[in-house]
Amino acid sequence: MKKHVILAIAAVMLTVISAGAHEIIKFYFKSSNAYYPGTERDVEVYVPEAYDGKQAACLYVGLDGILCNAPNVMDSLIAVGKMPVTIGVFVQPGVIKDNYGSVLRYNRSNEFDMPTEKFVSFLEAELLPQVERLTTAKGYPIKLSARGTDSMIFGLSSGGIAAFTAAWHHPHRFGRVFSGVGTFVAMRGGNDLQAIVRKSEPRPLRIFLQDGTNDVWNPLFGHWYEGNRMLATALDFAGYDARYDWSDCYHGVKRANEIFPEVMEWMWQGWPKAPRLGQTHNNLLDTMLIDNSEWEAEMKDFAIDPSVGRVAGYPNRKFCVRARSGSNCLWQYTIDEYGQDQYGQPFYWLHSYDNSLLTVSAMTFDGAGNLWVVTNAGIQICDQNGRVRGILILPEGLKAESAICIKVENGEVWIQSDKGVRYTRKLNVTAPTPGVAPKSQGQG
Repeated sequence: MKKHVILAIAAVMLTVISAGAHEIIKFYFKSSNAYYPGTERDVEVYVPEAYDGKQAACLYVGLDGILCNAPNVMDSLIAVGKMPVTIGVFVQPGVIKDNYGSVLRYNRSNEFDMPTEKFVSFLEAELLPQVERLTTAKGYPIKLSARGTDSMIFGLSSGGIAAFTAAWHHPHRFGRVFSGVGTFVAMRGGNDLQAIVRKSEPRPLRIFLQDGTNDVWNPLFGHWYEGNRMLATALDFAGYDARYDWSDCYHGVKRANEIFPEVMEWMWQGWPKAPRLGQTHNNLLDTMLIDNSEWEAEMKDFAIDPSVGRVAGYPNRKFCVRARSGSNCLWQYTIDEYGQDQYGQPFYWLHSYDNSLLTVSAMTFDGAGNLWVVTNAGIQICDQNGRVRGILILPEGLKAESAICIKVENGEVWIQSDKGVRYTRKLNVTAPTPGVAPKSQGQG
């Protein structure tokens, strides 16, 4: 027999339903946070029979609610030990309603198709903490592991790109991702993700993509299947632990529903070991990255080199680079015999996830003549011809606007923040030699 308990907690309407081998807790959530203010959404929380509240469970987030018979599939896999005890959080996209209950705005595309970290930040900072305030029908508190290796996210279509970008931006939170018929097309910049994946240092992610040759849901925005295949080749290039399912399916849930149990089993293979870190074929990053080298933070007062900051001078002092307002391109100026800027051009083209102006702070050159730029989309490394060739992840805890200088030394790079923290990372890099021109990279 099913039990129904209805509670009112702030903006949350809660219903608990116990059925068979699991329990579903439903609640209606209205956001008051800055991420998506005023949005309302349904959320369902799956709790397996094996959960006893004594320790944090693994996490599964499903977008657009319950799809692919997920609770029953999870019951079966947990019962035979093919996935850990996992709590599922099934999230609907937000809507904004008027006082009479009519929908004024559908927020799904704005939340799901935008390839930024905003949606995953909403999950982490606002929604998941609300889930952890819940209690099961047996009186157990909901406890969720915060480790990426213990967490998976799944979505279809716009939910598919949302799942991928959530894991991409916060791999420390979601280390496993399944995207079905994902919208990696020109809606809100999803078509650029394949290029960014190629240029970025690998994240510890396990990824499954599914799509079909007949998936052209809306040709105005592009070809869904081609977009997924391009992302797949980028993932292979970057060395990810990734698998794919290509068929003749159309845009919908049918194929994902068929393969869901097998995908879930593969997704959790090897747990609790973290997904492996890929070996990229990016010829800049491949030679630069050092295994197991991470940013290290040190609280200390440092003298700041005045030559290293928001304006970068080329080692031979023949030109300089400056950021200008209103553009994500950095301007390069040659320097005449009197030390004056001349022949300025928008020269260094930087990547942005959300079609808005980047936060560009510190920049410098290395010994090879590459420009290093600290941005809110990562540390972007440009070649001598102004093209981004590599993107490093910002040190954890550093906001781009807080970086006041970056410097490349032999064997390491450091960034100084305005909070008195210096972040240092060992890399295969060389320092520039003042007054000496780096070897030319040609015109490419």
